[in-house]
Amino acid sequence: MEALLRRFGTNGWSEPERWSALVDALRPARASDTDRAADSLRALIEVIGRRQDLRIRLRESLIGLFRERKLVSLYVSSGLLPSSGFFTETARRISNRLLPEIVDPAYMRGLLTTLFHHPGDEIWVAGIGEDLWAEFITTLFDEAGPSPVANGEQLPGPVLEIIEALRILSYHVSSIGLDPELVRIDPTLEEHESPFMAQNAELVAYLANYRSAWNDPEVAVEDERHLVVMLDQCEDVVLRIRRKAAKIGTSLSLTFKLERLHQHLTRIAALLELLIQIRSDHRIVSVAPLATRLFIELTTAECRKNALSDYWGKNLELLSLRMTESASRSGEHYITSTRSEYFGIMRSAALGGLIIALMASLKIVLDWQGFAPLNEALMFCLNYGIGFALIHILGGTVATKQPAMTANAIAASIGETRGRNRDLGSLADLIVRTIRSQIAAIIGNIGVAIPMAMLVSIAVHLLSGEPFLAPDDARYLLDEVNPLGATLIFAAMAGVCLFLSGLIAGYYDNLCAYGRIPQRLLQLRWPRRMLGERPVQRIADYVENNLGALAGNFFFGFLLGGVTALGTLFGLPLDIRHIAFSSAYVGHAIVGLDFSLPWRIGLLAAGGIVLIGVVNLAVSFSLSLAVAMRARRITFDQGKDLVALVLTRLRARPMDLFRAPPDLP
Repeated sequence: MEALLRRFGTNGWSEPERWSALVDALRPARASDTDRAADSLRALIEVIGRRQDLRIRLRESLIGLFRERKLVSLYVSSGLLPSSGFFTETARRISNRLLPEIVDPAYMRGLLTTLFHHPGDEIWVAGIGEDLWAEFITTLFDEAGPSPVANGEQLPGPVLEIIEALRILSYHVSSIGLDPELVRIDPTLEEHESPFMAQNAELVAYLANYRSAWNDPEVAVEDERHLVVMLDQCEDVVLRIRRKAAKIGTSLSLTFKLERLHQHLTRIAALLELLIQIRSDHRIVSVAPLATRLFIELTTAECRKNALSDYWGKNLELLSLRMTESASRSGEHYITSTRSEYFGIMRSAALGGLIIALMASLKIVLDWQGFAPLNEALMFCLNYGIGFALIHILGGTVATKQPAMTANAIAASIGETRGRNRDLGSLADLIVRTIRSQIAAIIGNIGVAIPMAMLVSIAVHLLSGEPFLAPDDARYLLDEVNPLGATLIFAAMAGVCLFLSGLIAGYYDNLCAYGRIPQRLLQLRWPRRMLGERPVQRIADYVENNLGALAGNFFFGFLLGGVTALGTLFGLPLDIRHIAFSSAYVGHAIVGLDFSLPWRIGLLAAGGIVLIGVVNLAVSFSLSLAVAMRARRITFDQGKDLVALVLTRLRARPMDLFRAPPDLP
C-alpha cells in the first residue's frame, strides 16, 4: 500500500490512473467479501495516519480531482430517473448493456464509472460501511492539513457545484410537480399555491443568500428551517398522491413521475444538509459522515445505472400494489367466517363444478373434431375463457381461483399487524378460515364435477347408443392424473397461470378505476337512448365491480389453453393439470371403463386429483403472497411462530377445517 501511495504526486501516472490502482488494491476478489475490503481500507487508513507525507500526497490528489472535474451532472443525474419515460429508459439501459456508452473523465460521474467498473463494486463499497469511509476522510483531512476556508473568501468550486445542482434539481421538482397527470389525481394542487413552485422560490432565495453571506460576513445568514418545511410539504403531497392512486388507479407514467419526484426531493434534502453543515463548520472532517453517505449512494447508482431489475422494480412497485389491493378486496369475499357463508361458498363452488364438468365434456368433443393445431388451440382457449367468465357471471366459484385472491388479503393483514406478536393470533384465525373456505370450495367443485361428468357420459350413451369415451380414451385420461409421471409439473404450470390471472384481474381493476371507464360509459348517448338511464347505470356499476374478475377469468382460460399450444408450437412437453378439470375427466373415465376401475388405478387417480389440487393451490398462493408482500414492502420474520400457532390450533380443533362456527343471532 505504501509503494502505491508513493506514486501519488509523481510523474508517469495520471490522477485517474493512480486512483484506479488504489481502488483495485481495495477491491476484494469477491464482491461479497466485504470484510476483506474493510481490512484493506483499514490498512490504508493506518498508512496515511502514520506517514504524513503520503497523507498529504493523497489529500492533494483528491482535492485536485474535485477541483478539475464537473460535479453538477453527478448530483442531478446519477441515481435519479430521467424524464425520457419508462420504455425509452428501458431501451436505453438495454442498449448501454449491449454497447457501453462513452465515458468522459472530465466529469466526476465519468470518473466514478471508470474507477468502479467491476460487476458488484457497489456491494463491497456499501459493505465497508459509512463509519469506516468517514474515518478514512477524517484521517485524510486531519488537523495537520491546510487551514479551512474562512468567511470572506470566495466559495470553493465544489461548494459552487452543489449550489448549482440544488438550483437545477429545484427547477426539475417544479416542472414535475405541475404535470397534468399529478393534478388529475390531486385537483387541490390547482386550488392553492403549489408547494412545488413555492419550494423553488424559497430555495433560489436561500442559495443567493448563502453565496452573499459566504463572501460578505456583513450579510445576515438566512434560516433554512422554512425551506425544510417547504420540502417536507412537497413530500407530503407526493405521499398523498400515492395514496389516492392506490385507491383510484395508477399507470406506469404516473408511477414513473412520482418516483422521479421523490428521488429529486431526497437528493435536494441530502445536498442541502451537506451545504448547511459546510456553512456551520468549514472543515471537511465535519461533513465526513454526510459526504460518505452521499458517496456510497452515488457509487451504487453509477454501478447499477444500467440494471433493468432495479429500474423495473421501482416503477412497478406502486402498480403492483394497486393490482394486489384490488385482489385483496376481492379475496375478502372468498374467506368465510360463519356457517351461512361457508355453505354459501360451497353452493357457489357446486355451480362452478357443474359448469366445469360441461366445459370438460365440450373440450373432449372439440378434441375429436380434427381441427388444425392453431384452430384447435383457439377453440380450447375460448372454451376455457368463456366458461370461466360464465361461472363468474352466474355467481359460481372456481376453487383454484381463490389462492391468488386470498393471498393478497393475508398480505394486507400482515401489513396491518407489522409482525406484532400480539396480533399473530388473529392472523392465525384468518389463515384457518382461509384454508376452511378453500376446502369448502374444492369439495363443491369436485363433488359436483365428477358426478356431473358421469351423468353426461351416461346420457350420451343412452341417447346415442355409443359410449362417450372408448376404453382406450378413458385409460388415457386416467394416465393424465397419474402422480407418478409429469402430472405435478403440469399442475405447477396451471398454478402459475392462476397466479398470472390474478395479476391480470388486478390490472384491469386498476385500468377501470384509472381510466374511469364506468363514468365514460355513462357519457355515451346511444345506450341511454336504446336502453334508458337505469339499465345503463346498472351496466356501468357492473363493469366497475366486475371488469377485473371477468378479464382475469377470460384470460385464465387463454393461459390454460395457451400452455398446451405453446408446447405444440415449439415441440415441448408442456401441458396443464387443473384439479376441477382432472376430476371431471376421471368421472368420464369411470363411465368409459363401464365402472370396472381397478382399485390400484382408482387409488392413483384419487391421489393424483388430491396432489394436483395441492400443487395448484400452493404455487398460485405462494407466488401471489410473495408479490403482494413485496409490493407492500412487508418483511415478516415470525413465519415459523405463525405456522406453529396454526398447527397448534388445528391439532386442538381439527374440525375447524371442515365446520364453520354458527351464525350470530
